Amino acid sequence: MGIVAGLDSSPDFTRIVVCDTDSGAVLRQGYAPHPVESPDGGGRPSDVDPQAWLLSLGEAAGGGLLEGVQAIGVSAQQNAVVPLDAQGNTVRPAMVGGDKRTQVAAADLVDALGGREAWAQAVGCVPQAAQPVTKLRWLARTEPENAQRTAILLQAHDWLVWQLLGRPVRRTTDRGGASGTGYWSAATGAYRSDLVELALGHQAMLPEVIGPADAAGRTPEGLLISVGTGETMAAAFGLGIGLGDAVVSLGASGSVMAVHPEALVDGSGMITALADATGMHLPVVTTLNAVRTLRGAAELLGLPDLESLSDLAMKSTPGRTGWCCCPIWRASGRRTCRTPPGRSRGSGGSR
Repeated sequence: MGIVAGLDSSPDFTRIVVCDTDSGAVLRQGYAPHPVESPDGGGRPSDVDPQAWLLSLGEAAGGGLLEGVQAIGVSAQQNAVVPLDAQGNTVRPAMVGGDKRTQVAAADLVDALGGREAWAQAVGCVPQAAQPVTKLRWLARTEPENAQRTAILLQAHDWLVWQLLGRPVRRTTDRGGASGTGYWSAATGAYRSDLVELALGHQAMLPEVIGPADAAGRTPEGLLISVGTGETMAAAFGLGIGLGDAVVSLGASGSVMAVHPEALVDGSGMITALADATGMHLPVVTTLNAVRTLRGAAELLGLPDLESLSDLAMKSTPGRTGWCCCPIWRASGRRTCRTPPGRSRGSGGSR
């Protein structure tokens, strides 16, 4: 292939790495931040104009970074929903993955289909606040006019690939990204359009799911663009994890993942049955907060940084000896944990 670029559009920044496929050498890199503060100063925003991703991409690619590049692979933050009208214009800002307004909508959807087991059997996961299907329910209940105008649904990496290709009629996604929506089943390899209608109130156009080795197309300049994937699947692919491996990933959110030859069904909702970027499956357990929680723990212990916290952990005796810490930072809590018996599924706190 020659010289290729990997593009990662995370919630906080765009990073581009240009590599020589023959030697594996990293030739050059680009970086540009995204807006990370909400208008009221409350941290990462729940709504983001996707044009900000393009502006960040352009800044990261400045100075001839992509000169000589023949192909680009795209990964991006998972679960961000970009609702488009029939002409392909954004109906409203994108709802990003860490959106916590939708917890009640998630419980709503669970009940609407008949419980957690019904969802697990249908699409391999139980609706959680972060998932696109839950955002659609929130949109229909909170912004019905915008919901009615929504004719096309894309996720962050779908939208970026579509923009890079010049906004063609064909819109694509990959198995990994589709499997996290809550309306595509990794087990059957098919959309559940009835669940889109259940959440949004009507049908919408969904991107074509193409295979791991398929290209989304070429840019007007002739660059080959891969179908791309979400950040969790990209991480699993980049690490080359195989059967029997388990990986803990700590970032804005945290996850434990492993590859598996079959789609797993967990009626409790603890395990989300995703698809990976290679054609296999990726069972994942996720928490909304990861590094933020570790930084909070370091501060409570009077430690200057995460490296010091790691050093302290390595000196401790393995096992929790009966102690259990369940920190709830900014009322966001855990993403895939079940509601304890007798507890209300309210809009705040940990679920």
